[in-house]
Amino acid sequence: MEWLKKIIAQITGLWGKWSMVQRIMLIGIAVVAIGGVVALFSVSSAPTMTPVIDAPIRDEVDRDRIISRINAEGVRTSVTAAGVIQVNDEATARRIRSILIREDLIPSGTDPWAIFDRERWTITDFERNVNLQRSITQMVTEHIKALDEIDNANVTIVFPERTLFRSDQNPVTASVIIFPKPGSNITADRKKIEGIQKILRFAVQGLTDSNIVITGPDGLVLNDFEGMAAFDRLSLIEKESKQVQAEEAALRAKVLAALQSTFSADRVRDLNVKIEKDMSKKNIESEEFLPIIIKERTPGLAYDDSERVQSIPRSIEDSSQKWTGTGLNPEGPAGVEGQTPPAYKDMSNMTGEMTQENHKQNNELNRKVTQVEQSPKIDRVTVSVNIDGKWKWKYDEKGKPVTLPDGTIDREYIPVPAEDLQAAQLLVQNAVGYVAGRDAVTVQNIPFDRSKEFSDEDAKYFKKQQMTTTVLIFLGGLVLLLVGFILFRIISQNLERKRRAAEDERARREQAIRESTIAETEAQGVDVSLSVEERTRMEIQANAANMAKEHPEDVAQLIRTWLSEE
Repeated sequence: MEWLKKIIAQITGLWGKWSMVQRIMLIGIAVVAIGGVVALFSVSSAPTMTPVIDAPIRDEVDRDRIISRINAEGVRTSVTAAGVIQVNDEATARRIRSILIREDLIPSGTDPWAIFDRERWTITDFERNVNLQRSITQMVTEHIKALDEIDNANVTIVFPERTLFRSDQNPVTASVIIFPKPGSNITADRKKIEGIQKILRFAVQGLTDSNIVITGPDGLVLNDFEGMAAFDRLSLIEKESKQVQAEEAALRAKVLAALQSTFSADRVRDLNVKIEKDMSKKNIESEEFLPIIIKERTPGLAYDDSERVQSIPRSIEDSSQKWTGTGLNPEGPAGVEGQTPPAYKDMSNMTGEMTQENHKQNNELNRKVTQVEQSPKIDRVTVSVNIDGKWKWKYDEKGKPVTLPDGTIDREYIPVPAEDLQAAQLLVQNAVGYVAGRDAVTVQNIPFDRSKEFSDEDAKYFKKQQMTTTVLIFLGGLVLLLVGFILFRIISQNLERKRRAAEDERARREQAIRESTIAETEAQGVDVSLSVEERTRMEIQANAANMAKEHPEDVAQLIRTWLSEE
């Protein structure tokens, strides 16, 4: 700690001796040093980016197209000032390179070796070539493995030795065995196999498609596209047939919905649509010669006052020639062939007179050349539809359905009127875009076979009738039972009432006899002893008589209740 105190004391002493300018310079140097250290750490800690293509891409259109494709894969990119596109890591760069090569997005001016560049320091040329071949093979293998649908790949590239004469030079060959991931269809996708071919051809100089063999784990050659021409043709025909079938299904659904909304779904069941379509592409070139319009038609005029000519003169040349006698035919020096033209030689030793006139006129025509690329077109559309009529039950004068001897209900068929069939045919023609002379639309009225439907309907009707009869019989029996119970109840109550009346009458007579006996006995002065029951009965009768006198309405209500219960 002593040395630290000495250093601090020395720095403090020096700081006190320094002037203000020296102090400011020291502070500035310290700030610059600290800023440099911070910048160094920030640059060194920044994530390193891997270039997708080492060569810069100058064309902005190509660069934007590549960046858009990379962004579609969800990968973040950056572009340097020189135009080099970079991604986060090497694995992503290899995957993006494979996609760009497969989809022909690598610019044509890009050096193929810049994509597969891997620096190797060697000692001899032989070792350099061997290492170069190994690096190329390894890099191609990694690129193929980077594909999403490839689980593993085995790549073998043969680089033959160079010979003096090109005719004796063996070609570069490549053999690739790919192992697809489970559920992948890369072995059946021609576009993806061609992408692997492009990776190999772009990576190895002098390698051609004919010298590349790509096989699956089962040894089946996948890039034999010439042998697959027939298969491709069948695949194309299958796709075209599916497209035509989809158009037929859409047209059928549209027409069927329109007819079913008018005639009901039960009456319109059968609708067949057949489209004959020419899927080939044709280039048609036609040449027409049209009249030249000198004067347009006057607007609003009742007749056509325009002037047209077949052609107009472009150049006119008139020439005339007149000859009389033999004229002078110079022959030149003796022994030398003369320079007389053949036409004059033919007229030598001839006399007479000739006049020749020539008239040449070049006309300008209104020529029109049309080049049309004809896309697939519809050759013929045929539509057939059947509309059923209506069925109605026959009823008798009582309003009940007429039953035939075989136990079925008699029905009447009402066909579709002819005017309705014509209207339906016109509706179908307009729906399918009918062209007279090309298409055919047929609308018929043929009764459907409704035997099973009528059988089920008859069974349901008769079952309902049987159920109704059963219910009526049950209700009738229930009514009879209820009436019998009511009659039994009434008779029982009458018999009970008569029995009670007889008992009351007998009790009244006995009571009268008893009272008369008691009265006679009292009149004779005989002391008669009453039983307990008789005294109780007499007390109850006395109380009832007193209550009837005091509360006559309550007693009357009680009697009415007794009578209603009985």
